[in-house]
Amino acid sequence: MNERPDDELRAALRILKTDDGLDLQRAAQLRRQVAEAFRDQLTKGAPSNADERALQQLAQQLRACKVVVKLHLRYKLHAKLYLLYREDYNNPITGYLGSSNLTMAGLSGQGELNIDVLDHSPTQDLQKWFNARWEDDWSIDISSDLATIIEESWAGERMLAPYLVYLKMAYHLSEDARAGVSEFSLPRDFRNKLFPFQEAAVKIAARYLNRRGGVLLGDVVGLGKTMMATAVARIFKDDYGWRPLIICPKNLVTMWQEYNLTWDMGAEIIPLSQVQQRLPQLTRRFRLVLIDESHTLRNREGKRYRAIHDYLNEFDCRVILLSATPYNKSYEDLSAQLRLFVPDEADLGIRPENLIRTLGERDFLRLQVPPRSLRAFEKSKHADDWRELMRLYMVRRTRSFIKDNYAERDPANDRYYLRLPDDSRFYFPDRLPRTIAIPMAEHASDPYSRLYDTAVVDTINRLSLPRYGLANYLKRGAERLAEATEKPLLGNLACR
Repeated sequence: MNERPDDELRAALRILKTDDGLDLQRAAQLRRQVAEAFRDQLTKGAPSNADERALQQLAQQLRACKVVVKLHLRYKLHAKLYLLYREDYNNPITGYLGSSNLTMAGLSGQGELNIDVLDHSPTQDLQKWFNARWEDDWSIDISSDLATIIEESWAGERMLAPYLVYLKMAYHLSEDARAGVSEFSLPRDFRNKLFPFQEAAVKIAARYLNRRGGVLLGDVVGLGKTMMATAVARIFKDDYGWRPLIICPKNLVTMWQEYNLTWDMGAEIIPLSQVQQRLPQLTRRFRLVLIDESHTLRNREGKRYRAIHDYLNEFDCRVILLSATPYNKSYEDLSAQLRLFVPDEADLGIRPENLIRTLGERDFLRLQVPPRSLRAFEKSKHADDWRELMRLYMVRRTRSFIKDNYAERDPANDRYYLRLPDDSRFYFPDRLPRTIAIPMAEHASDPYSRLYDTAVVDTINRLSLPRYGLANYLKRGAERLAEATEKPLLGNLACR
């Protein structure tokens, strides 16, 4: 019940002194505060099996009244008194007075001072002092509250239904999405112009941009990334007065100029091929930079990359990246784009757990990289590690995701559609495979015509290839093809 120094000073300097009397409402409020503080303590650190056993034992002792905890509310109780009872005629009670709190730091790590009291009369006086406060009307038993908190935490013995665990995980994994949807609102001229899935993406991207300094809009082609990026830029222009700098391939300059005029972005637009010449000449500091087709910036040693990277870091810019194909050849394609605005040593809050599990903690530490940094993730070849990392920075949805989560079904034709602002319907196209016949020259000297020979096609159709041993099956398939055609049919290619 120690009072914070700033609260104590404020109370001492208050001109009008008041009697902060207790009532049931105030007592309930203080009780909730202590309970929530204890609940929060259980979320800190990495729990161990020993921690779990100790907390379960404490909960059992609290329920059995072997341990009783009371909250003294009448005044700030700063005294420390420990009374120990034993069956000893000469010393039935031993008291300890001093400054030690019953905490790890209080018992071991701080310069505390205590004294033991053994005489009968002083120990009985201390017992009376303790009982007077223990039995006070404003000393509230919170043992049951603490036991309930333990039982509802990760240390509880009751097994939870898998569905509840799933909901808990979904709740925490969607924290940024929920916060973005509730914290940000679209500019007025964008309302009723975007589909619901686009509105959600804009708000989530704004949350990432505001919290982590950058966002990668990675929706697949055709879902409106340009419009969504424009809306995000307008949010920060309207809220913070940041005019965006747009860097894009030369063939997209005209499109961005039209968006700039239509949506009042007030942007400066620079072709990607001119960043080395134009960026150093800019007279205005742009706090918000939008980079279209960001996947082209894969080479961290390239001059364009260095020019953009240096500008972003010099002016501490927020960055919006656009790319339908952020990952091309290797995971370093992703890290190169993130490195535009994420420092090497920045604490990302997560580690490459799959890499650590594979190497072991000791071998991972030998890599000599900060464990929660981009450099650590660049050591990993595990897709799950990169999925966890990109979850912090990328907003990406597929057509099937939009269809499953945002589209409506028309029972008349069993097709899915999105409803446009004018209440008309946009139906998802049905993809129907078609066979296209290509006439091939039946000429012995034409090697490609042999690939479409009837015997070859029938042989290939009869093949059944499992996911394992593929090389052996391909080799045997090539041999069977050669036998069927009585000719060496591109043997090297088939074997390869």
